[in-house]
Amino acid sequence: MNAPRTTGCPVVHGSPVGDDEARVAMYVPEFAADPHAAYRRMRARYGSLVPVELDPGVPATLVVGYRTALRILNDPEHFPADPRIWQQSVPDECPVKPMLMYRRNALRTAGEEHARLRRAYSVLGDVDENRLLAAVDGAVEPLINRFRAQGCVDLRAEYVFPAVFGVLSDLMGLPADLASRTYDGMAKIMDGVDAAAGEREFGAALFEAVQLKQAHPGGSDLMSRLMAHSADLTVEEVVMQVALPFAAGCEPTVNLVCNALRLLMSDERFAGDVLGGSLTTRDALDEVLFTDPPLPNFGITYPRQPILVDGVWLPAHQPVVISYAACNNDPEIAGGDRAGNRSHLAYGAGVHRCPATSMVLVIAIHIIDQLLDAFPDLRLGVAPEELRYRTGIFHRALAALPAAFDPVHQDMELAMTSLLAPRTRPDRKTPPWQPTD
Repeated sequence: MNAPRTTGCPVVHGSPVGDDEARVAMYVPEFAADPHAAYRRMRARYGSLVPVELDPGVPATLVVGYRTALRILNDPEHFPADPRIWQQSVPDECPVKPMLMYRRNALRTAGEEHARLRRAYSVLGDVDENRLLAAVDGAVEPLINRFRAQGCVDLRAEYVFPAVFGVLSDLMGLPADLASRTYDGMAKIMDGVDAAAGEREFGAALFEAVQLKQAHPGGSDLMSRLMAHSADLTVEEVVMQVALPFAAGCEPTVNLVCNALRLLMSDERFAGDVLGGSLTTRDALDEVLFTDPPLPNFGITYPRQPILVDGVWLPAHQPVVISYAACNNDPEIAGGDRAGNRSHLAYGAGVHRCPATSMVLVIAIHIIDQLLDAFPDLRLGVAPEELRYRTGIFHRALAALPAAFDPVHQDMELAMTSLLAPRTRPDRKTPPWQPTD
């Protein structure tokens, strides 16, 4: 990544921070190519708090110290997540504004409003784990049978993304036609192809789904339970709470599964241990959550007033972004075997910690297990160094995940995994990567 440059970003809301601060540009391709090297340089130069730019002319502070991150995430009084004052001075065409702007959901609100909306997500705890497994089986079996005879597949596009989306649609109770429209809208948003139209299509499909549930109340799906919750959500609020797992849950889960599969297929240490039985799929996921979390930079807050942290003045109403990836690898806390260590910040902390961590892990583990059971010789279709990540500050997302395997010429029926025992497999006879020709 290029060296930090002086941007001349304006002082925001009377901040005591000067306008000549050198800021690190996080939006450049070099950052996406090797973010961990960038984090090391940031920490060496600035310490725990780094002046950055999220986009040209959009200043922020990146937190790369683990203990500093915990302090901020556990202090919503001084560091609320409501961005409304900040966004007033940000032009609509700014590409990061849609990601950060205020929405009436549990992620972008503060205080009593946040507490009420967050309370509605208690419905997630009502989902039986065997129901999750059945949802995964229903999503992945047709996908696997679609490409089983090909001998090669882009796992991200043809397996992981449609599987995660299918599970969420099933749990939410989306009818097939509305699920298809929601999927198309999300694809446009993520691909950056007519993202504005994609957001409209996505929102309209979910609004229709909520109206349909209103006409037929009392269902057992998550959308129906949100509508019936004592938080007494309005129609708009139900749409926003339903949209959040898709918008902020689907892509991170896809990235988590893809990054774990990359590890399993390219790292001899994990490929041998997991498939040989000494480590579980959960251990592989924990490694990814530490080293390459799917949301590497998130947990965004906006100080109510200028505040001194670690000897640095943080401006009022300017984004403070927690680098989960950098904090997890902070030299002050890093080191040792991470198997079984779950002290990472990949799910956040404090009042905005992800409320669906158990659900995400069950889904991710089963998606991976069913794939590896179907294709025990699964391997990368390209050399590991040929894999590319999409440019972006807030995600750690592979552009594609090509894989190869021995073709299977008959339909597969997938067996459900018991949640009572870890998944193990016999030693694999192929290396985690080999040329496909």
